[in-house]
Amino acid sequence: MKEKRLKTWWEHEKGTCLRAVILACLPLIACLVYCAAKGASIGEIYLPSSGRNDELIYYKQVEAILRYGYPQGYFGFNESHALKLSFAAWSPLLMLPWVLWGLLFGWNLMSPILCNIFLLTTAMLLFGLLAKPGWKQVGVTAFLFFLFMPFSWYMLCGMPETACFSLLIVFYGAAAGYLRKKSGPLLGVMFALAGLLTMMRPYLFLFLLLPAYLWISGQENRAARWRAAAGTTAVFATVFGAYAWISHFLAAAYFRPLFDMKWLTAFFERGLAGGIRNFFGTLYYSGLEFLRYMRQGAESGLAAGSIFCCYIVVFLVLLCQSVIDYAAWRRAEGEEKEALGGRLVLEAHLSLSFGAMLGALLLMCNFFDGCKHLLGFLAVGTLVIAGMRTRYFKKAVLTGAVFAAFFFGKEAGFEAYEPDFVKEDVAGRLERFSEAVERELTVAGDGPNYDNTVIWVLADELPEGMVYTGWQYLYSLPAGFGVSCCTAEYVTEHFDLLQSKYLCVVPGGPVEEKCIGMKYEKIAGNEYAVLYRRY
Repeated sequence: MKEKRLKTWWEHEKGTCLRAVILACLPLIACLVYCAAKGASIGEIYLPSSGRNDELIYYKQVEAILRYGYPQGYFGFNESHALKLSFAAWSPLLMLPWVLWGLLFGWNLMSPILCNIFLLTTAMLLFGLLAKPGWKQVGVTAFLFFLFMPFSWYMLCGMPETACFSLLIVFYGAAAGYLRKKSGPLLGVMFALAGLLTMMRPYLFLFLLLPAYLWISGQENRAARWRAAAGTTAVFATVFGAYAWISHFLAAAYFRPLFDMKWLTAFFERGLAGGIRNFFGTLYYSGLEFLRYMRQGAESGLAAGSIFCCYIVVFLVLLCQSVIDYAAWRRAEGEEKEALGGRLVLEAHLSLSFGAMLGALLLMCNFFDGCKHLLGFLAVGTLVIAGMRTRYFKKAVLTGAVFAAFFFGKEAGFEAYEPDFVKEDVAGRLERFSEAVERELTVAGDGPNYDNTVIWVLADELPEGMVYTGWQYLYSLPAGFGVSCCTAEYVTEHFDLLQSKYLCVVPGGPVEEKCIGMKYEKIAGNEYAVLYRRY
């Protein structure tokens, strides 16, 4: 009987499984093609060649977690540190997929890359199995997947964006599956994934609104809706409480507040009328700045502006399709009305999320850092657009053409996003740096302390201008060491009050001159970075 049920299931679902496997192949194919276009292979990706210094912080934290359970030195900024343990400014949950990968397969410089590819492969497979896209939708998804270059960029680097992309893709697969058969477990999966995403990146709470709406609106009577509303409130309280606890206890203070909340504090400082004027004034002037970035993206390929242009186009496509489908849903009846309703829910929710995120960006974020946070919305937007019912695929072609124009046709500014391949000079210098560090540095004491912390002076002023420290050589630090990224101004002003045992500085800069004057011990160095022991 069991074999008969399995055979029946296979006969019914083999097409779905085949399409899911095809979708699962897209991430690896995209990475192989991208690397081949650069004249290299995936195995030649080399994190220390990268210009993204966040990768160092994430990599060394994961390394410390795998060795000791948590870093034995402090990760922070201007020697800040978390109230509990020793993590950096961002939620340690962002590193959870890499930690699990490291526990299973070990941790080295290629581990984040391989884990990222695995995550997105698994996400696309699960999306195919849950959403059950047809052949046309699979084709359109592949078309948009290859043109949305951030999929490839982030798989091939040490940033956690791929984990967020992957969870969002599975979330939308579960949403499509729930709308098809109203499965309670799938609704639970949506709540769990959206809750985890919120604890990783707080603005992703927007995706908690979808399962909340589906749960409450799916009840048959008022009493059941009230119970669902109470359950939703409990879920929200738990998630936000967990995020608040993580943010308060497990996150170090950044150089500046991660979110600008002046638009909100203005209501308390200036009263209701003053707060409203400040609110709309902030939106107006930020909107002008946003448009200026978009213009630069269109004219010169400025990375942030290009991402903004793509975001607005996808937002408008989703919004227009939501209006069109709403009108069609009002006219439809029976099964057609139900099918249209499901698509409309996904399109309308994502449209509202796009709009809310745009408002948050204008009010609270600086555009340089904020642009990358829009990419997760764009990633799931490609899947929703691929599922739209449209004649001649006009919306998918428009979206793909915009991606092609900005991600392929405009290169200026995207160097910060592109993966980096091994450079013999960097690898050679890192090896020599590592040899000296391994002889001199060992993890000291139990628990986080400043004896296991290196101050990385972000940059220093030389006669030729501001020069950044070669932070890439800090990959050589022993597992467990912490890195505190500090400004030269902070180090100079607090030189006699510094707590960390080690300093990594710009060669020939004013901070190094102070180190030499204090007769600090030089451990390792080259023309890009010098490591000193203070005591």
